[in-house]
Amino acid sequence: MPGAVDPARPGVRLTDDGRPVREVVSYTRRGGRLTPAQQQAWDARAREWVVPEEDVAADGFSWSERFGRDAAILVEIGSGVGEALATVARPEHNVIGIEVWKPGVADTLRRLEKAGIDNVRMCSVDAVWVLEHTLAPGQLSELWTFFPDPWHKARHHKRRLVSPSFARLVASRLAPGGVWRLATDWADYADQMVEVLDAEPALSGGVVPRWSERPQTKFERKGAAKDRRIADLAYVRV
Repeated sequence: MPGAVDPARPGVRLTDDGRPVREVVSYTRRGGRLTPAQQQAWDARAREWVVPEEDVAADGFSWSERFGRDAAILVEIGSGVGEALATVARPEHNVIGIEVWKPGVADTLRRLEKAGIDNVRMCSVDAVWVLEHTLAPGQLSELWTFFPDPWHKARHHKRRLVSPSFARLVASRLAPGGVWRLATDWADYADQMVEVLDAEPALSGGVVPRWSERPQTKFERKGAAKDRRIADLAYVRV
């Protein structure tokens, strides 16, 4: 597994003296029953398009083997119901969608099948772990982080995905010229993103006009309905 380090298990890290401890993560796992249409999509496509956590965490795991080819890698963290993936899943890329909400994954499978897209693989593993343990330095072509959980209460800000340590990790995985695209409808999170990413010397960018290829997601519509300003950001690996 490229760049793998112990422990080879999502959601866990080792202390300096070798003790395993739970990581503070940026998401909460949610269940939820599948609708008949979602269940049909799951039954039809999950075996091929959804990569189980135990497979991702296994020694020797390879995304190229899962896709059946070598290609540039694009990752979306928090892909929701697949609105962006089903719209902008470039056929020349191996596209990885990371989403922990099973009904959202099922909806994504349904959208992908309807659009005739077969170059996307889904997983429900912690995104930080996926980048650190399954991608080699410089292997990532593009990363999307659209409307990550803002964890708006101050005591929960430590759970926000965009942090100095995560920015360093992303910068290490992006190929030179690779792009990290972000969007949020929380002004203070946008400010934090700019502060954190501007401080990462391997990244260059800032707030940009809305990316024309990004579809309007349900989270964006919710934010707009509450008159929250949408901020788009793009940072390039230098």
